[in-house]
Amino acid sequence: MDTVTPLNVIVDNIGEMVELFSDVAMGDGLAPLLVLMGTLLIVFSVAVFGALTLGAVGSLFTSS
Repeated sequence: MDTVTPLNVIVDNIGEMVELFSDVAMGDGLAPLLVLMGTLLIVFSVAVFGALTLGAVGSLFTSS
């Protein structure tokens, strides 16, 4: 039963983070654009490094 409490804390923190980021994204000025650009940079970098990692793992199991 000790593992349930940290999981609840993590889920609560994620919910609070979504609220805080949505408040910033709906703000005035360039805030929505900055949130969008940050999201695109993160998604792009995760996709590139994910593809590189999958390629590296795939090359471990192929013979050349």
